[in-house]
Amino acid sequence: MTVDRKTVTRVQTGVRIEKRILKTLKIIAAHKEMGLGDLLEGIVLHAFEGKQPFSEETLKLIDQAKKSAGLDLGAEDSHLLEETP
Repeated sequence: MTVDRKTVTRVQTGVRIEKRILKTLKIIAAHKEMGLGDLLEGIVLHAFEGKQPFSEETLKLIDQAKKSAGLDLGAEDSHLLEETP
């Protein structure tokens, strides 16, 4: 079965993100041998459709990566984050 690839235009962005979240995302991307941008696109496209972007195996990796990065934030914290001065 062949899959038709989609041609897209990507742009450089200067998005700011919490450093432990970024570290966790980089660990996941490296483990999956993909770029950080590709990982983020996949997560967002799944979220837009209300789908789980990660397998059970990847969720286990995420738990380990979060511990390694010292990430103690969860979804419930997403609207409570304040940047340090």
